[in-house]
Amino acid sequence: MGEQKKNRIDMCEGPILTKMIAFSLPLMASGVLQLLFNAADIVVVGRFAGENSLAAVGSTGSLVNLLVNLFIGLSIGANIAAARFIGAKQKKEVSLTVHTSMALSIVCGLIMTVVGFFLSETALRLMATPEEVLPLAAAYLRIYFLGMTSNMIYNFGAAILRAAGDTKRPLFYLLTAGVINVILNLVFVIFFKMDVAGVALATIISQTVSAFLIVRCLVKEEGMIKLDLRSLKMEKTKLIMILKLGIPAGLQGCLFSLSNVVIQSSVNSFGNLVVAGNSAGLNIEGFVYVSMNSFYQSCISFVGQNYGAGKYRRIDKVVLYAFGCVLVTGIALGLFCLRFSEELISVYSDNPDVIAAGKVRMDIIMKTYFLCGSMDVMVGALRGTGHSITPMIVSFVCVCGFRMLWIATVFMMPEYHRADTIYWSYPISWFLALLVNTVFFLFARNSYIHKTESTVRENFS
Repeated sequence: MGEQKKNRIDMCEGPILTKMIAFSLPLMASGVLQLLFNAADIVVVGRFAGENSLAAVGSTGSLVNLLVNLFIGLSIGANIAAARFIGAKQKKEVSLTVHTSMALSIVCGLIMTVVGFFLSETALRLMATPEEVLPLAAAYLRIYFLGMTSNMIYNFGAAILRAAGDTKRPLFYLLTAGVINVILNLVFVIFFKMDVAGVALATIISQTVSAFLIVRCLVKEEGMIKLDLRSLKMEKTKLIMILKLGIPAGLQGCLFSLSNVVIQSSVNSFGNLVVAGNSAGLNIEGFVYVSMNSFYQSCISFVGQNYGAGKYRRIDKVVLYAFGCVLVTGIALGLFCLRFSEELISVYSDNPDVIAAGKVRMDIIMKTYFLCGSMDVMVGALRGTGHSITPMIVSFVCVCGFRMLWIATVFMMPEYHRADTIYWSYPISWFLALLVNTVFFLFARNSYIHKTESTVRENFS
């Protein structure tokens, strides 16, 4: 029990900044490790299977995110619900949330397996994936989606632990699974010549390991978040709460991914070398994104617990600290990646044309990536206070809608029909969404602060 408490952070008492950093660093390390393991997939196929295999694995990312993000959003709903009940110290409600969440993860995983396995090739064709890449990309996706249940179990389990202030143990489990992933990548691709199928198989085996470890952790818990496999079921009121909080978050992720699918389709029109360069640049950017995203996740958990505990004034400091941390992280890492862009892209491919194509993307994105992190913090602040639909609508209009309009208008002009025109749609949409989400958060803040002050006046009248 003492060891379990040592892994948790009390979000409702004490200094915020140091606790937020302590909470975020394991999340950051988890995200970076996950990307390193994913990058191992890209590097291994790029170095040992060829450029078509590199393009095949890289071109599936936006489609995978589109299909998966709805269900990952439900894990965010589980995180918010659990954090709120933990902050309010409602033990029974926490337990019901845990069991509902884990049962839901299995259902989500099975649905994703069926949808992803049977629709992968059709979706890739709709994205105008180059013919020389299509068979490899379809094979990779079919195998990848067979492991989706394990993926969902890990994500929902990690969300529950984050809600309780524990980000260390998910990091350890991810590290263990990731090492297995890298070893199997090398064995399957280099020794057994399995190409992209070997990379996908290594991924689902490692995901199964991480799912087993997260379930084992929750079963051995002794506190509010203990999981009893015999009590695994979806309780109606908790399921509705998770869906209410999570579906808008998932739809928002889908909207982002939908716009990225449109962008990927536009990138595909420039051929496999640009696709490969874009894939390499996208993977490098991912390291900056997950570093910033750790503060978004901490913002959700900290705001959720303090909202549940009724400590509304403390939420102001949480949001400001998260905003400051994401600015420092985004600007510092963005400048670093700009300085070493050529060296970083060359890790994925030594083809000069691929490197040049990747630099075009990075030169635009890395200078402005802090806008993406800032936008996410405001989304986290809104979600933590229960406003999940608002940021979804903002994303639909300012991100998805804007990017599609940009591709349909500006990109189609002959003088702007270039890859760099596509990439400029990212920072502009981030800025628009940041601005609108900030305005909505200020309205939401005034509402719950006013409610608190009214309650105080009533108590003293």
